[in-house]
Amino acid sequence: MRVESAPLADALQTATGSRNARATLRGDSPMQCTLLIPCLFWPKESAEAATSGLTVPALGTLLGRSRPQRFEAIPIEGWLCQAFQVERQQDWPVAPFTLAVDGGEVGDAYWLRADPVHLEVERDRLRMIGSALFDLDADETQSFVSALNTHFASTAISFHAPAPKRWYVRVERSPKLVTHCASEVAGQDVQRFLPSGPDAREWHGIFNEVQMLLHAHVVNAAREERGEPVVNSVWFWGGGVQAPVHGRPYDQVWSDDVLATALAISGDVPALRRPADATAWLTLPDTEATGDSSHLIVLDDLAAASAQQDGTLWRERVAALEKEWFAPLVRALRERRISRLALVVPGETGCWRFDLRHRDLLKFWRHAKSWTEYA
Repeated sequence: MRVESAPLADALQTATGSRNARATLRGDSPMQCTLLIPCLFWPKESAEAATSGLTVPALGTLLGRSRPQRFEAIPIEGWLCQAFQVERQQDWPVAPFTLAVDGGEVGDAYWLRADPVHLEVERDRLRMIGSALFDLDADETQSFVSALNTHFASTAISFHAPAPKRWYVRVERSPKLVTHCASEVAGQDVQRFLPSGPDAREWHGIFNEVQMLLHAHVVNAAREERGEPVVNSVWFWGGGVQAPVHGRPYDQVWSDDVLATALAISGDVPALRRPADATAWLTLPDTEATGDSSHLIVLDDLAAASAQQDGTLWRERVAALEKEWFAPLVRALRERRISRLALVVPGETGCWRFDLRHRDLLKFWRHAKSWTEYA
């Protein structure tokens, strides 16, 4: 398995231009499917224990009989931006795209995501727990954001929260700042991922002011009384100005991920909610009506278990993906209802892509390597 250094956007896009007429003559469906699955591989140091006894034969077929490629590590947000040919600015410009989907007025301003988080003290580190792992309602959010805007009223930043768990900060001038995507930091020590760049010191100060303000907020006192995680910080990330989407790598995007949806909409690609499983997806009118097509399905079921470092939950969800997605899609490939199946697995140490066609299923001598080989 080789490590590729070619531009990721070029290498990972699914071709959607010319179709293979020979497939039609054989009775194959020309439909192609790409599964984007972050956190599929458990960290190497504990992968053997986490995967011991886990029976996933369909996934083993997908990994073992495919043509694998390994690319440089990239977060899921970066992979999506590259797939849709959105240029990186200082950051991957996630904030303006998701703000537009959330109904905000993007304009020509510079925006950062400022997502509410809980920082948990663990010995000598601060571990970030993202809002995906706790509840936060609209009233609580508006109370927090109002307090932040009052505090920072004399500065060049303002906070906005069109969605309870997705907050934003508008900056009057583009800061010289590089941040890390929230998916990279979830469950990790935030000290390793603080913003860098010429303006980093200023933003570290803003970060600390936000923490002090939220720590004393009355809403957090009520949350603590109820035994809920307090919102004691925000995470600044995904900064940029609105940018064009140059790529249209898929004919349809099926996802509950807001960035995937936002990029699809901006690229004039139909964006639909992810179905319950592959069997449902294969029989939907929107799928059956577009046989000569390329589809992206985002399966982010494992992200929460990874962020919590919960190996038991991760195993349960891998087993569910096996039953609900991997097994039906291998069967559909064997029956030639789809012509090509690809798995893309962004991770901390690399980004794997596994490509599989019908003829690859016949290569029975190929076997999946140990899970630790992919971690």
